[in-house]
Amino acid sequence: MADSNFIDYVKIFCASGHGGAGSTHLHRAKYVPKGGPDGGDGGRGGHIILRANPQFWTLIHLKFRKVVRAEHGGAGSFSLRKGKNGADIYLDVPVGVTVKDAETEEIITELIEPGQEYILCRGGRGGLGNNNFKSATNQTPRYAQPGEEGVEGWFIFELKLLADVGLVGFPNAGKSTLLAAITSAKPKIANYAFTTLEPNLGIVRYRDDRSFVMADIPGIIEGAHEGKGIGIRFLRHIERNSVLLFMVSAEEKDVTRGYEILLNELKMYNPELLVKDRVLAVTKCDLVDGKQQAKIEKKLPADIPHVFISSVAQKGLEELKDILWKALNK
Repeated sequence: MADSNFIDYVKIFCASGHGGAGSTHLHRAKYVPKGGPDGGDGGRGGHIILRANPQFWTLIHLKFRKVVRAEHGGAGSFSLRKGKNGADIYLDVPVGVTVKDAETEEIITELIEPGQEYILCRGGRGGLGNNNFKSATNQTPRYAQPGEEGVEGWFIFELKLLADVGLVGFPNAGKSTLLAAITSAKPKIANYAFTTLEPNLGIVRYRDDRSFVMADIPGIIEGAHEGKGIGIRFLRHIERNSVLLFMVSAEEKDVTRGYEILLNELKMYNPELLVKDRVLAVTKCDLVDGKQQAKIEKKLPADIPHVFISSVAQKGLEELKDILWKALNK
């Protein structure tokens, strides 16, 4: 992962700008030796604003940016001159980012719409100049407000990929092979466990120029919700998928048991994932004959649609697309 460009977790210290101080100036001129107060207000401190940018799909541009500080507001001046507002800082993030307070881990905001903006750290208000405090009984106030301090703290940015279909399966179940077979994505494919070390996205072309997005995440093993394997790090990427495609190899001793293990890992990680529509694909069906396939099919759960596929032999892929499209457009 050291050389990977896919970064889905960063921790950053952010600080907005302080407000500028108000001025305590008293007007003085050649023929006005005792003019009234004319101190201007201080400027607002700069905000730190998050902006969902669909052109970004990873947080790598923030990986080495550990501290972000906005500009302070300028102080007020004579002749009711207001101080300059501090420049705002915009942090572009991918669509699908969740921001948490690093200390409490409380979710602050989620940016799930392109162009969506959120003020993460609001700049301090500028202080009022002494002109604001004059009255009939106090015509020359010699005091003004200091600027309001900005907001600062450590924040965690977590990326959850937005995709229509999320692939859920054990390592080497054929997820990457399927993604390569029905999309233009080119994930790494090899005959050993944990070939996929980072999520991959691909666009599936469907009939009549329609399409949907499919996401492949690293394989899940039993106990992933407890941190075993590498699945726990990427389970959050299926939280925003509309449909979950469970993939179990026909080579498994008990395909149904394999599906139940995967389902339980999702339940232990986040029970809300079980509300999503599910489809079961039995992969590598070219390695079993018709008799074995019929035996497997008898034991499959009746509450979700299933299909036998072989990405290598191009079997069942069109049927799979039909089932997924139907699930996506309920």
